[in-house]
Amino acid sequence: MNRAQVPADGAEVRPGAGADSAAPRHQQRERALSLLYEAELKGERPLQVLEGLPVRPDAYVCTLLEGAEVTRLEADARITAASVGWPLDRMAVIDRLVLRLAVAELLDPDGPPMAVVIDEAVELAKTYSTDESGSFVNGILSTIASEVRPGQG
Repeated sequence: MNRAQVPADGAEVRPGAGADSAAPRHQQRERALSLLYEAELKGERPLQVLEGLPVRPDAYVCTLLEGAEVTRLEADARITAASVGWPLDRMAVIDRLVLRLAVAELLDPDGPPMAVVIDEAVELAKTYSTDESGSFVNGILSTIASEVRPGQG
């Protein structure tokens, strides 16, 4: 993943792209989450869903999906270790997918700052999952982030 450029209005855009040519990163994460959800429901890999789209989404959406697919086993292991008493199969589907997406970003050495990843994940969980999901996602990601990116917190 490439580090985002942040224009004066604070909306992240793809490197090399003008502010008008790319959706803000939050919207790109929402799109990636919706595609991960589609893949989960269909029992397919995220990249299979991506290949089946008539119009390819923004490059960052593709990067997020690729990252989530490539790091899935490691992400699941880290999520399981950090979520004492909550096996993956008991978690709300959206929570699990938000966590996988965020862990992929945390594992990327060129990914966004840790605080941005956690904040975005918490917002996605609050918006698309249960009332308790924001706190749940925050707690798990804070644990994982301190292991993956020590000294950034």
